[in-house]
Amino acid sequence: MPLLVLSALFIGVPLLEIALFIQIGGLIGLWPTLLVVLLTGIAGAFLLRQQGLGVAAEIDRSVRDGGLPAQALLSALFIGIAGCLLLTPGFFTDTIGFLLFVPGFRRWAGRQLISTMRHRVTVQTAHFGEDPFAGHPNPRGGNPSGPVIDGEAVDVSDIDPERPDSPWRNS
Repeated sequence: MPLLVLSALFIGVPLLEIALFIQIGGLIGLWPTLLVVLLTGIAGAFLLRQQGLGVAAEIDRSVRDGGLPAQALLSALFIGIAGCLLLTPGFFTDTIGFLLFVPGFRRWAGRQLISTMRHRVTVQTAHFGEDPFAGHPNPRGGNPSGPVIDGEAVDVSDIDPERPDSPWRNS
């Protein structure tokens, strides 16, 4: 089913864009049509920079406060998609792109996306009481007594958080 939807999008959207170019070009002429396409690309780049920086600041603020920036990350995703759509020549993609720059539309689209994902995504969890290697050879050799968790340790005792270039700096 997803392949069918993607195929329809990759065929349908360009055909729709061509039809809109022909219709709008017939109404306002070739050069005004090309000018509108150019201006929407410039507006898209401006909006992408402006709203992208705002969402980046919101993500940073949320992380500093110890929160989970889920809504801001979803907004960042939609703003990135909006920028790509506005930089793509076409009236249909520009319309969707401009809509994604509207915060209310982004919230609605985010709710729709999350609702769809809740119904379609299966989450598998591991139970720590069970042996995850039962019936499987251990790639590291030996016989672990429980789950093996890979990780890296960083000695932060020599990091000076007051240095201007420190990623640990509290500004």
